[in-house]
Amino acid sequence: MKLFTLQEANALLPSVKVILARIQRAHRGLSKYRDDARKAAEAAEQGGGGIDDGVAYAIILTEMTSQMSELDALGVQLKDFERGLIDFPSLRDGRVVLLCWQMGEGDELEWWHDVDAGFAGRTPL
Repeated sequence: MKLFTLQEANALLPSVKVILARIQRAHRGLSKYRDDARKAAEAAEQGGGGIDDGVAYAIILTEMTSQMSELDALGVQLKDFERGLIDFPSLRDGRVVLLCWQMGEGDELEWWHDVDAGFAGRTPL
């Protein structure tokens, strides 16, 4: 697990925002296929299935997976697609914590929380 200083996380944030926007766009694109994908999965259990416009679905899914892999390679943890919630693992007082940011917040990280506290445990930096 990569650990970030606050300065490193803030420096990476502009690039992460671009990746996160692409993930959110793909996630919204996939949502229109949700019912078709569920029906196709059920049909596959019976030996058939498929999605109308399945190629477009596959392209969007591949793009989203690629962008998620890019975040993962950077060491950034994606917590919520729709909210654009991400965490940067960091050290604080000798223990691992998460520097927390979500789409719509400022250009710098302002929050952190313990690993097991989640979003509800956010504390100002």
